Amino acid sequence: MNQFLRYLSLLSLILLLSFSARASSIADALNGENKIWVVVLVLATIFAGIILFLVYLDRRIARLERDSSQAGTSKNKQNNFQVQD
Repeated sequence: MNQFLRYLSLLSLILLLSFSARASSIADALNGENKIWVVVLVLATIFAGIILFLVYLDRRIARLERDSSQAGTSKNKQNNFQVQD
């Protein structure tokens, strides 16, 4: 397993170095044609969508937790009344 992790990290390093050289040439080409702003706009839209989705999920989970805790307290009250009878 340890040897596998070594090979994986070495492969990742090689890929990272090869893509970094290529990425700068791609960025220069896009910047030369002013298409870099399209890429920036698409990435900003994707990140904004992810953030909005996470906020939506957070609110929904908070509502479910609140409803769950209210249902739990009302259930406990019903059980207490039944025991006293």
